[in-house]
Amino acid sequence: MNDRAFPIGSPADVAATAHVFVERLDDDVLVTGDDGHHLVRVRRVRVGETVTAADGYGRWRTYVATATGRGDVTLEALTEVAHEPALLPGLTVACALTKGERPELVVQKLTELGADGVFLVRAARSVVRWDADREATALERLRRVAREAGAQSRRARLPVIDGPMTLADVAAADSLLVADRRGVTAEEIALPAGGGWTVAVGPEGGFDDDEEHLLADAPKLAVGRLVLRAETAAIAAAAALAGRRDPAR
Repeated sequence: MNDRAFPIGSPADVAATAHVFVERLDDDVLVTGDDGHHLVRVRRVRVGETVTAADGYGRWRTYVATATGRGDVTLEALTEVAHEPALLPGLTVACALTKGERPELVVQKLTELGADGVFLVRAARSVVRWDADREATALERLRRVAREAGAQSRRARLPVIDGPMTLADVAAADSLLVADRRGVTAEEIALPAGGGWTVAVGPEGGFDDDEEHLLADAPKLAVGRLVLRAETAAIAAAAALAGRRDPAR
């Protein structure tokens, strides 16, 4: 144990063959199920290759593959457990519910952009309405999408995926911003005194008059001069703010 290095930074800084999320960062880990199948069949991990693993809460470790099966990989730790610094300010995007696979696209891209949370919002002009049964299934699917995107982008921290919630819940957040083509650039947005940004993104057709009134005091963040789909505006907002975020020291 004493001769193992303490890595710094994040899994993205390691020249590894693949990245995976595990429940426990033990000295020896057996990766099975969908993750094991992905490592063996998709990433084609071989014995002797380096793999990084994280717990989804910021803790991560570098491993070497010591054995592979038809759908599993055995990993042995090469380093001690490290902590990926959180990006500051925090960033949560609250996006109105959209049709089809568009929520999956939002979650995938916001995960890759380093968002800390993706909240789905019931807006007055949202076409989609989830009942209780569909809500549980949809959230499970979106969390799986976040996990896959987190592995691809080599994050140690997975975003919180939640909702659907009301716009009133979103409006109560500190440091609230509203994605709007009439807004100011990310460089003109003040850094939050504490916590992080929450960006509200409306549905196609925008927020209605009551919702606009609810959000009236929030600064508007420019996401382009043209009329965007909700999912495009959510991604544009996260990308605009990403350059203003730095790892915590």
